[in-house]
Amino acid sequence: MIKKIAVYAGSFDPVTHGHLDVIRRGARLFDEIIVAVGHNVRKSRLIPLEERLSVLERCTASLSNVRVSSFDGLLVHYCQRVGATAILRGLRAVTDFEFEFQIGLANRDMEPGLETIFLLADPNNIFISSSLIKEIAINGGDVSRYLPLAAHESLHAALVRS
Repeated sequence: MIKKIAVYAGSFDPVTHGHLDVIRRGARLFDEIIVAVGHNVRKSRLIPLEERLSVLERCTASLSNVRVSSFDGLLVHYCQRVGATAILRGLRAVTDFEFEFQIGLANRDMEPGLETIFLLADPNNIFISSSLIKEIAINGGDVSRYLPLAAHESLHAALVRS
């Protein structure tokens, strides 16, 4: 029997409760979830890559079928390297769908055996995004309720450094 591996990719800058909800729910659907942190040297991130990986590892430590990794280049090539059968994505709103639909079709065109699976956001997390969290935090707002403790501490440290 083929092991069903899904990749859940993102920048996770920072990881939110919404991300963790998708990871937990995906872990019930697949034999293995690889949380893949995209690394693109042309894009600046507030939290360094190694710190994002560490936070994700701490936040997912209780999920035995979840592992954390990083990648650069095309996600579809990474999925081929790790033997993934699916890309896991979370959807918050129609605007997410339009973007994700286009990317999903491109990935399917490049690798026809790779499915994109969408999980609807929990209504409590529907408005949460890493970009919004950073904007609130940069302007002195309290974001602790949107982030796991490790991510909140990491974001705070990154803001102090910048």
